[in-house]
Amino acid sequence: MVQTPLKQLSFADYLAYDDGNRYELFHGELVEMPPARGKHALIIDFLHDTFRAEIKRLDLNYVSGHSAIGVRIPQVGTRDTSRIPDICVATKEQWQGLLDRSAVLEDSPPLLVVEVVSEGTQTVDHRRKRAEYNIAEILEYWIVDFIEGDRKYPPGITVLTLVEGFYEEAVFRGSDRLISTIFPELNLTAEQILLA
Repeated sequence: MVQTPLKQLSFADYLAYDDGNRYELFHGELVEMPPARGKHALIIDFLHDTFRAEIKRLDLNYVSGHSAIGVRIPQVGTRDTSRIPDICVATKEQWQGLLDRSAVLEDSPPLLVVEVVSEGTQTVDHRRKRAEYNIAEILEYWIVDFIEGDRKYPPGITVLTLVEGFYEEAVFRGSDRLISTIFPELNLTAEQILLA
């Protein structure tokens, strides 16, 4: 991620800003979001396709957006934050409300967001976004960490489920079948996602 040196922006300024690139807003500053690369992109595509198939199979009132739906984080302090998850699952009603304006959910949280960790986003995805998505009251947050090596967070899928205002964590590795409250019938292992 590349930090863009601009003045502090309000949320309205952020929604109106367009220089042809994609940005998140973090504490009033633009953070460029380059396209996903390699395995990161394959995992996003795999999960997005899996979610869309499950939505269709069960005729759920959901929409899965692939880097297409932003989430405004309720303001803590004086500066605005808005994130663009790798995948965002929202209701059809929420999506309908975005058809004629910037695709950022402001007033109601999505059902589920997924972030796929890359080399430069480990701490942001595991810690900062965990806190932000908890504040936004997103029911489920998946952290897909595929990067091997001597790291604080070994490869696996962390599913955070909102229970009484706080995230409860479950980590899945290898042949562990993921447990999701949003997609309770999903038959998917950590290995299937990490090897996508």
